[in-house]
Amino acid sequence: MPIDPDKARGAKLPESESAYTQDQVILYHLGLGAGENATDPKELEYTYEKNLKVLPSFAVIPAFGAMGGIGNLPGLDFNLAMLLHGEQEVILHKPLPTSAKLKTSAHIPEVYDKGKAALVIMEAEAKDAESGEPLFTNRFSLFIRGEGGFGGDSGPKAGNQAPDRKPDGVIEKKTLPQQALIYRLSGDKNPLHADPEFAKMGGFDKPIIHGLCSYGITCKAIVDEVLDGDVEAVARYQARFAGVAFPGETYRISWWKDGDKRILVEASSVERDAKIISNAVIELR
Repeated sequence: MPIDPDKARGAKLPESESAYTQDQVILYHLGLGAGENATDPKELEYTYEKNLKVLPSFAVIPAFGAMGGIGNLPGLDFNLAMLLHGEQEVILHKPLPTSAKLKTSAHIPEVYDKGKAALVIMEAEAKDAESGEPLFTNRFSLFIRGEGGFGGDSGPKAGNQAPDRKPDGVIEKKTLPQQALIYRLSGDKNPLHADPEFAKMGGFDKPIIHGLCSYGITCKAIVDEVLDGDVEAVARYQARFAGVAFPGETYRISWWKDGDKRILVEASSVERDAKIISNAVIELR
């Protein structure tokens, strides 16, 4: 059945409880390539319990399970194989603790008509289960092919355009051949990122890196090279998934200062000169 935007708008998922540990934080960081220089004190802050800190992009991991329940909501009966993750936004209400027990509530604030596709926005807010304080909010932009044409609003235009000038800085990060195999242990077990035969069915010569892994790799590069490793400086991070990346490729991450509190970012493959992340912004506290 097609999507019914009137039923889907405002639909809520049941509140869920979850938790994460220091080990899960470290595994996530390793999945982004942390620890390449295993004894570097700055890298050990990502990979060792002593002085452990948490990248802002880790907030997608506890919230990822909420996205799996979207097909059970009223008005959202669609083929999951037609779903693409279009954009991701994380709002950090406070710096992330190294472990936490969470209560997460999610709803659908909007459904947009993109003609040949529907764009479903899902917002998930995570609170500390004990204090009730908000920790972070995720906004998933889910592009569902073949489900548009219902005559609704097409949604806002893409923002955070990179300026037409030379970047203020460029960072290159080489990924590991096994990058996707490590990252998938953080929860996204889609065989597209591990199984060569499945990847071929999806139109790829070999398995691809998760979009949210690219999201995290880009975040870590900016935190390390522009913010001097200060994970607590990030208040918001939004990015569009402009293309795929393959394990072993090198990311070219370009950044531009946009005032005192905003950094605009793009990432592309050095080997293929193809965009991976676009329309990205990191906002500072």
